[in-house]
Amino acid sequence: MTKPGIRKRLLALREQLSPEVRSACSTAISARIAKLEIYRQADAVLGYMNFGAEFASELWIRQLLAEGKRLALPRVNRYTNQLDLYWVDDPENQLEPGLWGIREPVVERCERLDALNEVEFALLPGVAFTREGARLGYGGGFYDKLLARQGSGRDAHRPALAAAAFALQIVEQIPQETTDVKVEWLITEQETIVCSK
Repeated sequence: MTKPGIRKRLLALREQLSPEVRSACSTAISARIAKLEIYRQADAVLGYMNFGAEFASELWIRQLLAEGKRLALPRVNRYTNQLDLYWVDDPENQLEPGLWGIREPVVERCERLDALNEVEFALLPGVAFTREGARLGYGGGFYDKLLARQGSGRDAHRPALAAAAFALQIVEQIPQETTDVKVEWLITEQETIVCSK
């Protein structure tokens, strides 16, 4: 199946979940992330604000800020068509609806990160995933571009890459390109999957 075909099918499946089921699953996922050792060791975390029927990240974000972790959130830069990252410690006052209605950091109220170097753990959004860590996003390639900017030299630092998804978002196969970045952990309401390389 093609990427657009998988995306369409999975988005429709996810939309069929009731708000109650989505909420219960999101709570279970947040609890699983909190138990992940690589996450517990991280001081600086890249998260995202959810939209539509995806994993509700607000609970997890409140939790990580309460734990004293530093939170970086992305904002779409419409000039470069890439993600810029900002430190956020007060989501209520530092975020506003941006592209596609997703809440994004307000530039004037947040400190910008130059690169991902300071981030130790990154939670990535996505539409579909395989147990091997292949990820299908929404089609903009924003996260693949963000991670590619880290380079691959000897001094390049990349955070631990994880994704939160409902169990129904796991598929057998996703067509992959060389630019597609895989996640190392996949957390669902049912299990925490260590993705094989």
